[in-house]
Amino acid sequence: MRESNQSMTLDFTLMSLFSHSGPHLVLFSLVATIFTMGLLGNVILLFLIHTDSRLHTPMYFLLSQLSLLDVGFPLVTIPKMAVDFLQEEDSISFEGCTAQMFFLMLMGVSEGVLLSLMSYDRYVAVCRPLHYPILMRRQVCLLMAGTSWLSGVLVASIQTSITLHFPYCASRTVDHFFCELPALLKLSCRDTSAYELALSVSGVLILLLPLCLIAASYGHVLGAVLHMHSTEARHKTFTTCSSHITVVALFYGAAVFMYMVPSTYHSPQQDNMVSLFYSLITPTLNPLIYSLRNREVKGALVKIFGKAGFGSKR
Repeated sequence: MRESNQSMTLDFTLMSLFSHSGPHLVLFSLVATIFTMGLLGNVILLFLIHTDSRLHTPMYFLLSQLSLLDVGFPLVTIPKMAVDFLQEEDSISFEGCTAQMFFLMLMGVSEGVLLSLMSYDRYVAVCRPLHYPILMRRQVCLLMAGTSWLSGVLVASIQTSITLHFPYCASRTVDHFFCELPALLKLSCRDTSAYELALSVSGVLILLLPLCLIAASYGHVLGAVLHMHSTEARHKTFTTCSSHITVVALFYGAAVFMYMVPSTYHSPQQDNMVSLFYSLITPTLNPLIYSLRNREVKGALVKIFGKAGFGSKR
């Protein structure tokens, strides 16, 4: 009990990605710019989906949930990293570290589940179009969104609470730029090998089950596309689905590297770069991927700018 109480009263020290040298100042400015672009892109996409009636469909409702997650992901890590860099302070309280770990796990699991449910939406739209209004009615969409968020809350609550039961009485320096579960476990005084094994098994299940659903859905979609006689219909289907497949590849590629590849095969520096990629780059790219390759989103954007231009002329 004393070890546990002691671990809860001390701060952790996070690893800084940047020094105050010239090249690192440029990199910091680049990260800040990408962070701002990502937030702006996702907020614009949320605004378009909310205001344009043509985007009030199940696919765009699920996409709005993805944008919400992509707003939250970088907000958990990047502002803290920026403040630490500007103030030359790398510490984080036990409570702050707990909050970071919980919300990152919540959003990571939720996004993985949501991406698999979005693939099911594409399967129904392409392979069972006549049943689409029934199979993807509003209640089903709300259930899908609720399932993704609740699965994230459940996994994050369980894994965070278990992790906090370990005492942290050795080094308080986290070999990461934010509090991530594997990096924290390395600081525990107790043997965490059994929990790490259970964590790896659960991580594989959490990643593989949604991936299996995605693979099954797009396997059926591919078969349907190959049997389409209309070139225009085939092109539209390919454009819509390829956007989602690209997002899936970006998210799961980083997740598989972090949680399925044994830690002996990648260094802490590589972990930091991959974590920066999935917590900053991927959320920034997602709205660009969906807007640049999607006719409806581009049409809604042109409509908004057209109204703004017309209003300014008047």
